[in-house]
Amino acid sequence: MSTTDSAALLEDAADRIADISRPDLQILLRRAALRLRNAAAVSMEDDVEDALRDLAGEFGKTRNDTIRFIVREWMEKNTYLPVHDLDEDGDVDGNA
Repeated sequence: MSTTDSAALLEDAADRIADISRPDLQILLRRAALRLRNAAAVSMEDDVEDALRDLAGEFGKTRNDTIRFIVREWMEKNTYLPVHDLDEDGDVDGNA
Protein backbone atom coordinates (compact mmCIF):
# COMPACT_ATOMS: atom_id res chain seq x y z
CA MET A 1 0.00 0.00 0.00
CA SER A 2 1.43 3.38 -0.95
CA THR A 3 1.72 6.41 1.30
CA THR A 4 -0.98 8.23 -0.68
CA ASP A 5 -3.36 5.29 -0.27
CA SER A 6 -2.72 5.17 3.48
CA ALA A 7 -3.27 8.90 3.85
CA ALA A 8 -6.49 8.74 1.83
CA LEU A 9 -7.78 5.87 3.97
CA LEU A 10 -6.98 7.75 7.17
CA GLU A 11 -8.68 10.91 5.90
CA ASP A 12 -11.72 8.91 4.83
CA ALA A 13 -11.88 7.25 8.24
CA ALA A 14 -11.63 10.64 9.94
CA ASP A 15 -14.49 11.95 7.79
CA ARG A 16 -16.75 9.06 8.78
CA ILE A 17 -15.40 8.19 12.23
CA ALA A 18 -18.85 7.22 13.54
CA ASP A 19 -19.33 4.70 10.72
CA ILE A 20 -15.96 2.92 10.74
CA SER A 21 -15.64 -0.27 12.75
CA ARG A 22 -13.22 -0.51 15.63
CA PRO A 23 -11.16 -3.33 13.99
CA ASP A 24 -10.84 -1.32 10.74
CA LEU A 25 -9.74 1.73 12.70
CA GLN A 26 -7.19 -0.36 14.59
CA ILE A 27 -5.75 -1.66 11.32
CA LEU A 28 -5.48 1.86 9.87
CA LEU A 29 -3.83 3.21 13.01
CA ARG A 30 -1.36 0.32 13.19
CA ARG A 31 -0.39 0.86 9.53
CA ALA A 32 0.08 4.58 10.19
CA ALA A 33 2.21 3.86 13.26
CA LEU A 34 4.35 1.41 11.27
CA ARG A 35 4.91 3.98 8.52
CA LEU A 36 5.87 6.63 11.06
CA ARG A 37 8.23 4.23 12.79
CA ASN A 38 9.97 3.44 9.49
CA ALA A 39 9.97 7.02 8.14
CA ALA A 40 13.34 8.00 9.60
CA ALA A 41 15.10 4.74 8.79
CA VAL A 42 17.96 6.46 6.95
CA SER A 43 20.32 8.08 9.41
CA MET A 44 23.51 9.84 8.37
CA GLU A 45 26.65 11.15 10.01
CA ASP A 46 26.42 14.67 11.45
CA ASP A 47 28.31 16.33 8.57
CA VAL A 48 26.06 14.62 6.00
CA GLU A 49 22.95 15.63 7.98
CA ASP A 50 24.16 19.24 7.99
CA ALA A 51 24.74 19.16 4.24
CA LEU A 52 21.33 17.55 3.67
CA ARG A 53 19.62 20.19 5.78
CA ASP A 54 21.34 22.99 3.85
CA LEU A 55 20.57 21.39 0.49
CA ALA A 56 16.94 20.74 1.44
CA GLY A 57 16.66 24.44 2.34
CA GLU A 58 18.10 25.46 -1.03
CA PHE A 59 15.73 23.12 -2.87
CA GLY A 60 12.75 24.05 -0.72
CA LYS A 61 12.15 20.36 -0.06
CA THR A 62 11.98 18.15 2.99
CA ARG A 63 14.96 16.04 4.06
CA ASN A 64 13.33 12.86 2.76
CA ASP A 65 12.36 14.47 -0.56
CA THR A 66 15.94 15.69 -0.96
CA ILE A 67 17.28 12.19 -0.32
CA ARG A 68 14.82 10.78 -2.89
CA PHE A 69 15.93 13.42 -5.41
CA ILE A 70 19.64 12.70 -4.86
CA VAL A 71 19.19 8.93 -5.13
CA ARG A 72 17.07 9.23 -8.31
CA GLU A 73 19.60 11.58 -9.94
CA TRP A 74 22.46 9.25 -9.02
CA MET A 75 20.61 6.19 -10.33
CA GLU A 76 19.78 7.91 -13.62
CA LYS A 77 23.34 9.20 -14.03
CA ASN A 78 24.77 5.71 -13.40
CA THR A 79 22.22 4.04 -15.73
CA TYR A 80 20.36 2.13 -13.03
CA LEU A 81 17.23 4.00 -14.12
CA PRO A 82 16.29 5.25 -17.57
CA VAL A 83 17.07 8.92 -18.18
CA HIS A 84 14.15 11.13 -19.17
CA ASP A 85 15.28 12.49 -22.55
CA LEU A 86 13.80 15.63 -24.04
CA ASP A 87 12.11 15.14 -27.40
CA GLU A 88 14.24 16.99 -29.98
CA ASP A 89 11.15 18.04 -31.89
CA GLY A 90 9.28 19.12 -28.77
CA ASP A 91 8.65 22.68 -27.65
CA VAL A 92 10.73 23.60 -24.56
CA ASP A 93 9.81 27.30 -24.37
CA GLY A 94 13.47 28.34 -24.42
CA ASN A 95 14.44 25.91 -21.63
CA ALA A 96 16.49 22.83 -22.25
